[in-house]
Amino acid sequence: MSELLVDFITSLDGYASGEGWPGFWGLEGPEYLAWLGEQPEVTYLMGANTYRLMSGFAAGEVPTGQDEFRPEEEASVDELTQASKMVFSSSLEEPLTWANSTLVRDDAVEAVRAMKSSGSGLLSTIGSLSLCRSLLRAGLVDRFRVVMFPVITGATGEERIYDGYPDVALEMIEHRTFDGRIQLVEYKPRVLEQPPLGAPA
Repeated sequence: MSELLVDFITSLDGYASGEGWPGFWGLEGPEYLAWLGEQPEVTYLMGANTYRLMSGFAAGEVPTGQDEFRPEEEASVDELTQASKMVFSSSLEEPLTWANSTLVRDDAVEAVRAMKSSGSGLLSTIGSLSLCRSLLRAGLVDRFRVVMFPVITGATGEERIYDGYPDVALEMIEHRTFDGRIQLVEYKPRVLEQPPLGAPA
């Protein structure tokens, strides 16, 4: 049976990106980059918006406000290009041009449920905030990982991650600090029907 990881990189205040900021908010360091390089092979899950953005980067479109990719950003996009990717969309058309991408038109929750039960290895989301929210609500997420970068993007932040989420209890299973400033926290999530009203979980 496959395991599903929801994986976010965020500002401290929970934004997935910020206008005018480079990838990783320009704060990635050697420890964090080495850890990224050690990650196991995964099948990435994404929606149409993330596919359009990331496939554009893979085709050479530079993020707004930058003249060129930094080496760290280019390496990250290259790794994604080589990975297997499942794209959930009713608006994209086949064939998908980004290498190793498969278009899935079925309901994402049911498709991922079937992938988990019949497959092996690790499934991981990338971006795709609404997809992640739907998979969490459906109880399909085994691990919820957030890497927080030490910046608050109150004025320029884009893509608030947790809007529209249910209440979720989180059991910590991993934590780590990279380069003395980047904080990883990883949890086993449990969606709550209602708040516990002060009683122990």
